[in-house]
Amino acid sequence: MGQKFDTKSVHLALKDTNSIDSKVTPIYQTSAFKFSDLEDLENFYNGKKDYLYSRVGNPNTDELGGAVAQLEGAPKGVATSSGLSAILVGVLAVAKAGDHIIASNDIYGGTYQLLANELVDFGIEVSFVDFEKVSEVENHIKENTKLIYSESITNPLLRVESLDEVVRIAKEHNLYSMIDNTFATPYLCQPYSSGIDLVVHSATKYLGGHSDVTAGVLVGKEELINKAKGKVVNIGTNLSPFDAWLACRGIKTLSVRMERHVRNAQALADALRKNTGVDKVYYPTSVSTKGNGAIVSIDITGLCNIEKFFKSLSWVKIVPTLAGVETSVSYPLTTSHRALPKESQIELGITEGLVRISVGIEDAEDIINAFEKAIHESIL
Repeated sequence: MGQKFDTKSVHLALKDTNSIDSKVTPIYQTSAFKFSDLEDLENFYNGKKDYLYSRVGNPNTDELGGAVAQLEGAPKGVATSSGLSAILVGVLAVAKAGDHIIASNDIYGGTYQLLANELVDFGIEVSFVDFEKVSEVENHIKENTKLIYSESITNPLLRVESLDEVVRIAKEHNLYSMIDNTFATPYLCQPYSSGIDLVVHSATKYLGGHSDVTAGVLVGKEELINKAKGKVVNIGTNLSPFDAWLACRGIKTLSVRMERHVRNAQALADALRKNTGVDKVYYPTSVSTKGNGAIVSIDITGLCNIEKFFKSLSWVKIVPTLAGVETSVSYPLTTSHRALPKESQIELGITEGLVRISVGIEDAEDIINAFEKAIHESIL
């Protein structure tokens, strides 16, 4: 190496980390990996070396995919740039132009937009069906149907999907099944263990847990994840090493966070059911022996001024997402489900007074008091 300053400043000494026993996985914040010669480079392509270029693979993203796969009881997982990109590569792993998908009609609005508005450009047809009516699902199956898609706990009205029925229909009709398990998390539910082929997470939410990362994870059967990984590489929906590292760090406290989230959500739901300013409380039952989730949705359409309600929330944050350690609220009508046709909003119950509450890990009494105060101050 040259000895001039300009040369030395570029060729910094590369620290050999093989002999450093770090307690946690280091962040491999590199776009590419180096090789000693052409033979060494060829070793990547013949399977003797793991990494070439971070879009193709990185130790941190592999760690995240593997960690969620273990929690879900699945053989393999792949990390992606967001929950939606994880859904996309999962769909493309099983469906191509000319194929048909059946999806639940009460899913997250962003997923609805992806399936309804974007997949058409891939030549994939989607039917949105009421999954509470099993016969309707089966009636929509066609010769070219390849996939059944739903959510373990739907967003934002918190219907608990019958995974057994989804699995039964898929197996009887030789279809693949895919479930978004973001709301339940593997703490409450493991769809793969129930027979679902592919399970997707927005790791942005509870897996990361601290509102500081955007990431997705898809887990499932090895052959399907291999196909999905190919889509990640070729489409470019890979996750950055640092975001993967953050998500892995969040997963380490998933269990203790979810325990508090779920306990607080149950307490809030119980309190709001008694509040005369609330038309309806949406909170699931019988999700798991560990609890029923960390989201509570309420409808205050007929009794409260919605704008005043949001202005009266004090320390509770208004955000278009969920699952941080802080309690927050969102307004589905103008955020997550804004793009749904008006008739679909009405049919599903996405009303002008629907509020989705992401219950945090603060003191339960403080959370309850904040919402009861906001309701009291906004009553018509």
